[in-house]
Amino acid sequence: MTTETPRRSVLYMPGANDRALEKAKTLPTDALILDLEDSVAPDAKADARKRVAEAAASGEYGYRELTIRVNAPGTPWHADDVKAAAEAAPDAVVVPKVDSPETVREVEAALVRAGAPDRTAIWAMIETPRAVFAAAAIAAASPRLTVLVMGTNDLAKELRAEHVPGRAPLLTGLSLALLAARASGKAVLDGVYNDVRDLPGFEAETRQARQLGFDGKTLIHPTQIEPCNRIFAPAQEEIDRSRRIVEAFEEATSQGRGVVTVDGRMIENLHVEEARRVLALAEAVAGR
Repeated sequence: MTTETPRRSVLYMPGANDRALEKAKTLPTDALILDLEDSVAPDAKADARKRVAEAAASGEYGYRELTIRVNAPGTPWHADDVKAAAEAAPDAVVVPKVDSPETVREVEAALVRAGAPDRTAIWAMIETPRAVFAAAAIAAASPRLTVLVMGTNDLAKELRAEHVPGRAPLLTGLSLALLAARASGKAVLDGVYNDVRDLPGFEAETRQARQLGFDGKTLIHPTQIEPCNRIFAPAQEEIDRSRRIVEAFEEATSQGRGVVTVDGRMIENLHVEEARRVLALAEAVAGR
């Protein structure tokens, strides 16, 4: 069976907050983004960098995929952030404001110079119109880049768009980034939902993200983890049907039959591939 890395819930945690870094060790999120950018004041950047590097190198976060968001290229903190992240060897370095494939290659070169292990990936944030139009080139820029992350707040600001239920102003950008990720075989994460008190609104947006095809959603508060994990996990009905598809296909193949039907529907190779992906994801989720 193929393997899947669950990234249903990906929680931002402020890098300057010791309590937050400690609490993150107990939260049932699939992945963490230890943040050095938006959540950290300029005069706290150096201290936060040290705290986050120590946290990432600690090995105390269990199954959670652990990433560090550095400050954007062109800022006074970017180079030191990338060097510290490379030495801490997290699962990935999250790079904001990626507008071109050249930025990906520059970050990759900096990671290599600083001795980052091969397993430390790059996650590129898509936050501007320019990034959306370059998303296909960004996604294909390097095998080290494994995930695109939507920065929907910045994208809405750049578009001068309103934050409205259904996100009509953002759907073109979301879809183009999703297409770019899938064309290069990369994962893609939806942006954050700002109102932490509005769980029905959050659930609606999370369901929309799954329907569009995203692998998961970035989060700003622990209360958003449970509904996100639930919505992005395969439902039991989906698991059962996937199992029936794989079993029927394997039986037909062993008997030399070319036509397979499950629940009255014709099954082709593409359905079998998706069924196997669902089962692999369900198995990975069940182990958490």
